[in-house]
Amino acid sequence: MLETLVTSKTRIKLLLKFFLNAQTKSYLRSLEGEFGESTNAIRLELNKFEEAGMLKADVEGNKKLYQANTQHPLFEDIHSIIRKYIGIDRVIEQIIGNVGQLDKVYLIGEYAKGVDSGIIDFLLVGRQFNHGYIANMTSIAEKKIDRKIRFLFMSPNEFIGQVPTAEAGLLLWES
Repeated sequence: MLETLVTSKTRIKLLLKFFLNAQTKSYLRSLEGEFGESTNAIRLELNKFEEAGMLKADVEGNKKLYQANTQHPLFEDIHSIIRKYIGIDRVIEQIIGNVGQLDKVYLIGEYAKGVDSGIIDFLLVGRQFNHGYIANMTSIAEKKIDRKIRFLFMSPNEFIGQVPTAEAGLLLWES
């Protein structure tokens, strides 16, 4: 779907990296290793995003760190499109309804870091979970979004002191 609108694979990877979790920061060389692409291709796209004001850059030492500009007028729209592209919105809608006594849902793992790994990891915090319902809805959602889904379950007591950092976890839903 997104590939039809945005033809540059590098641009799509950068959109995922920076606009799924706005706390994600990265520099050119780490993106080169992560994407497996040349620094020139990545640099061109980073420069376009920076010139458009969609990314902001800070120099730390000898590294130029990039991060999404959450103040950009299109940030929320792009963030929403990326969530829909990944399928996170569909998963949340299908699973939250009858999951049990749910308090919070976090996106964790590679997707929380903006890496399209094909496996979406969620952390569910709550008191009781309807595992049969979750398994059934997960199977349906995986077919719709063409990605694998995994869940980690925690009680509120287990979760105390375990709040994921902004770059390692993204709060998606809270009761």
